Amino acid sequence: MDSPKQLLLKGNEATVYGALLAGCECFFGYPITPASEIAHAAAELFPKLNRCFLQAESEIAAINMVFGASAAGRRSLTASSGLGISLKQEGVSYIATCELPAVIVDITRGGPGLGNIGPEQSDYNQVVKGGGHGSYKCIVLAPNSAQEMCDLTIKAFDLADAYRTPVYVMADGVIGQMLESVVLPQPVTQRPVPEWALAGNKETRRNVITSIYLDHDDLEAVNQKLQEKYQLISRKEQLCETYMVDDARLVLVGYGIVSRLIRSAVDVLRAEGLEVGMLRPITLFPFPRDEMQTCASRSEGFLCIEMSNGQMVDDLKLSIECSRPVHLYTRMGGNVPSVNEICCKSREILGKGASR
Repeated sequence: MDSPKQLLLKGNEATVYGALLAGCECFFGYPITPASEIAHAAAELFPKLNRCFLQAESEIAAINMVFGASAAGRRSLTASSGLGISLKQEGVSYIATCELPAVIVDITRGGPGLGNIGPEQSDYNQVVKGGGHGSYKCIVLAPNSAQEMCDLTIKAFDLADAYRTPVYVMADGVIGQMLESVVLPQPVTQRPVPEWALAGNKETRRNVITSIYLDHDDLEAVNQKLQEKYQLISRKEQLCETYMVDDARLVLVGYGIVSRLIRSAVDVLRAEGLEVGMLRPITLFPFPRDEMQTCASRSEGFLCIEMSNGQMVDDLKLSIECSRPVHLYTRMGGNVPSVNEICCKSREILGKGASR
């Protein structure tokens, strides 16, 4: 076996390497800051490996190209930021209803509206809660490093195939733009074209892929099947990272770049003798409910830290069934919370008593 190759990559570039190592055959996209390096790297690398790269005329066109390629059984990728993700939502709803695998990367930027190109986490609601019309959900992975941008993109393709569903890799603009060392894993074994696909051959000519069901009972049955799948995903695919939570009075919760700042804050606060820990959701759907409940059984409270108006905090409260108080600290507009800010808020909560 060849020794692993190590490269210095931006998070955005790392996701393209991950996609290629996962056997992705098609990239359809449209550049947008701070996600543009994904399209740039794909334009350079996909053709070198005889894979399809196409810069679409719009974000709407890109997601519908993903729809078509996925229906043909090809592993497909698109990427954008908040504004473009908004435009893709109708297509994502179609892909989810047709039970097609697809991977979508969202490098989040400041909003709402045109906002700015600073990092935020304010796409949480539209990505984790569905975003488009209908009763569907998507698996959402939240990397916090360039290495995870590569590794979780590979995992995204495996999950998309396993559950025949769209999977998001959602990272804030800091993670997308951060330059770090990445060890490339071994490429996955190329999978055959699935039996359900519209592969343009005799074997698949009778396959049907559709999202329109005019009979009410037929559409209800489709929805019930989807909900059963989401319940299975919720049970089996929860992922998170914990740090010093076993004896923590206060558990700090955050994802993406925020989690790296939280980990540093935990070290600072522990050095002061304060009993704090970190829980980082890696899957935002399914939310790591089981580990949240375990932490709730032995802690006095939680501090949710977000680069948004507080979009994840409701999932945290629901997961612990309001058994412990949940505090919130937010920054918006492209501002990133500092380690000192996190420490100050944690001291304030612990000084008042985390359980009050």
